Amino acid sequence: MKISANISEAEAFKSQSAVRHGIDNTTTNEVVLDNMRHVAELFEQIRAHFGVPIGISSFYRSPALNKKIGGAKNSQHTLGEAIDIDADIFGGVTNAQIFEFAKTLDFDQLIWEYGDDNNPAWVHISRKRVGKNRKQRLRIK
Repeated sequence: MKISANISEAEAFKSQSAVRHGIDNTTTNEVVLDNMRHVAELFEQIRAHFGVPIGISSFYRSPALNKKIGGAKNSQHTLGEAIDIDADIFGGVTNAQIFEFAKTLDFDQLIWEYGDDNNPAWVHISRKRVGKNRKQRLRIK
């Protein structure tokens, strides 16, 4: 099964940290899966805009995995509402370009994560299926 045209379930649930710690990082919760499909629409818009494959460094994060890695208690990853995109996985576009384009989309949070002043290490983008999206832009150093 696919989450979207270019995101397989394997990609959506993939986590090296989960494998390393022996944690199941999957879900069958339909609400979470619907949230993932909704946020995946943003990924598809980004991919279509640039016309190149775009990498995913983190999508769904089970509550157990989130706790193990010290993620935020209210992480949207655990709800299937957030995806971390990393252009460096395939190349052809930069994370900074993705961040700039993503500003035009209907998102809840858009985060320039780490990296430097020229390029984030990855781009976090979230989107709520239910409720108002805040269009909040942040930077984590």
